[in-house]
Amino acid sequence: MHSLLISLLRGLAAIEVAAAHLRAGFFPGLRTLEDPALWYQALAFLTGFAHQAVVVFFLISGWLVGGSLLNKLGQPQAIKMYAIDRVTRLWTVLLPTFVLILATGIVSGVIDPHTPDFSRTNDYSFTALIGNLFGLQTIAVPEFGANFPLWSLSNETWYYVMFPLLVMCVAAGSGTRRVLAALVLLLIGMLLPFDMVLYFTIWLLGAAFSRVRVECGMPLRALLLVVLAIASVVFRLKGSNDDMVLASFPQDLLLSVLFLLFLSSTVNPLPADQRFIAPLRRVAVFFSNFSFTLYVVHIPLLGIMGYLGMTLFGRRQFSADSLGDLGIYLGMLAMVMVCAYGFYLLFEARTYAVRRWARQLLMGRPDMAPRSAPAKR
Repeated sequence: MHSLLISLLRGLAAIEVAAAHLRAGFFPGLRTLEDPALWYQALAFLTGFAHQAVVVFFLISGWLVGGSLLNKLGQPQAIKMYAIDRVTRLWTVLLPTFVLILATGIVSGVIDPHTPDFSRTNDYSFTALIGNLFGLQTIAVPEFGANFPLWSLSNETWYYVMFPLLVMCVAAGSGTRRVLAALVLLLIGMLLPFDMVLYFTIWLLGAAFSRVRVECGMPLRALLLVVLAIASVVFRLKGSNDDMVLASFPQDLLLSVLFLLFLSSTVNPLPADQRFIAPLRRVAVFFSNFSFTLYVVHIPLLGIMGYLGMTLFGRRQFSADSLGDLGIYLGMLAMVMVCAYGFYLLFEARTYAVRRWARQLLMGRPDMAPRSAPAKR
């Protein structure tokens, strides 16, 4: 059951983030309106959970990625395979996304292809591109092409590095390796921004709870879900939802514990006699499969749509009083998802093939992972 929930939540979280950024980019802010229409208030509320969605991404990443490494401890070359898996997971999507950003920048006139730029402050420069590949956005370079959701991939990249070091501090075969791992981990922690290191604890919670199974009945599980939903709404309305900083950490920590307790209570078989399970699984896996691509490419796609709106129709701003503009908004969201899925088929869907090739090249052995999986790591 928890695998089904993870797939479903990954897809929903990516859609929530894309919907939130689409609304923020094309509709006026809710606080700027004196008497907004009821439908727009509902839209603003429903698309206001992007912060919580990113927290869910971190937790699920810790659960899947950290849990996967813990499962493989003791296997030959486990750390090397882990590194190849993480790089292929990120770069198979990031590299073509950066090509898309460069192409749209050239077409829109933002980039002059005849004048290469290596500036560290220009978000379209070659330096920014390389920095984003290695998780240095928000640390040493801006997010490439103003694709601001890439900030979270900087966190992810460094969490991928820090977690095996933390594991080696405990499980390395010699005292020298344990000390060396601890020193490198300490150095990284000192060099990274404080907020990034602080939210590593959220990611670690996901990895830790991948080892936990909460035995409870349906009433307690339902209570956990209700409390989680209430807390999410309260923090959505009254909490800190702009950035992941010290001010937002207490609420995100509480939500994380509630979420993981609920998720750990679902580590049991799905009921075999429920007819809706198979269709729900197919839907969940479908949206989960391209959730990473959707998260990474939706801002460039929205940029293309905004450029076309100004070029073809002379406007890109929607009215919060027009149901017609709401229809256009929903159509654009659907188009973003369709384009992201097509992008997924071209690139992310080939992650396992790229991974097998990389393992064969670097380790002399093929990747034994399946060609597809409900929850990608």
